[in-house]
Amino acid sequence: MDEVLKIINDIKAGNIKPIYFLMGEEPYYIDRITEYLENNILSEAEKDFNQIVVYGVDTTVEDIVANAKRYPMMAERQVVIVKEAQNLVKTIDKLESYAENPQPTTVLVIAYKYKSLDKRKTVYKTIHKHGLVYESKKMYENQVGQWISRVLQGRGYSIEPKANAMLVAFLGNDLSRIANELTKLEIILPKGSTITPNHIEENIGFSKDFNIFEFRKAIGDKNQLKAYQIAEYFAQNQKENPMVLINGQVFSFFSGLLLYHGLKDKSPSNVAKVLRVSPYFVNDYIGAAKIYPMRKVSSVIATLRDIDVKSKGVGANALPPSDMLKEMLVKIFN
Repeated sequence: MDEVLKIINDIKAGNIKPIYFLMGEEPYYIDRITEYLENNILSEAEKDFNQIVVYGVDTTVEDIVANAKRYPMMAERQVVIVKEAQNLVKTIDKLESYAENPQPTTVLVIAYKYKSLDKRKTVYKTIHKHGLVYESKKMYENQVGQWISRVLQGRGYSIEPKANAMLVAFLGNDLSRIANELTKLEIILPKGSTITPNHIEENIGFSKDFNIFEFRKAIGDKNQLKAYQIAEYFAQNQKENPMVLINGQVFSFFSGLLLYHGLKDKSPSNVAKVLRVSPYFVNDYIGAAKIYPMRKVSSVIATLRDIDVKSKGVGANALPPSDMLKEMLVKIFN
């Protein structure tokens, strides 16, 4: 995020590179930088003749270079934007000769999403030397909560820890999807508001009481009544709560619990780091470790692997999800 702000601040200051090669597994920041360049390098009047947007699936590197070598019309520079450039993966090396001597009056923006160039290749080194290469890496889930708080703070909002944890639990590290949901909340809530679990439930559709996050906590606390209530809710709402996802989340929790048992340093900060979870969830592991010793955790993991196979239709004779959930809880709690 700090690197993105630096790129944007440099552009605002007039320090504009001839090539922006934006790559990596996380598309969110690639899209944001591309969008900023698309909207802010040229004036609206200049864009008609000097801004070209093409898509990797519909163009070639040769065509991109030909466009980049053009001179601007009645403007200081032109902008050539290549979206979905990952479709040019087999021919992207051909960009090397242009990158060696880029047109100074052209800003070439290449959005190369979900992939990264091999940094050992000459084309990468050449672009890095004469332009700017930004790599957008996927965040770990334990980093996303902090990202949500920072984004909201920058927009004049705050969020309660449980609401933050709910977003991470349901949306994972998909920053684009999280950003879309936050935008919905900002439309509804006045600036200065604190986002609560109720706001998440009412406006995004995640139940604050009957969700996988509360299900895992109920299991971790060995709160059998609540766990069975949530399981019943899941069984009645299978479309929103597929068995494969439920089992995967519970498996992830017990796998983390197994790691926790093996830690020498059980400080909250180290637990969050090693387990790659939000600090909000650390107490769940600390509490569950007192209830489930390592041998029991290993047994539960074996059970969950068996249920995973059944949930995928292997040797289960079309066992309904409600029965698999009951089987899961019976074997965990016994």
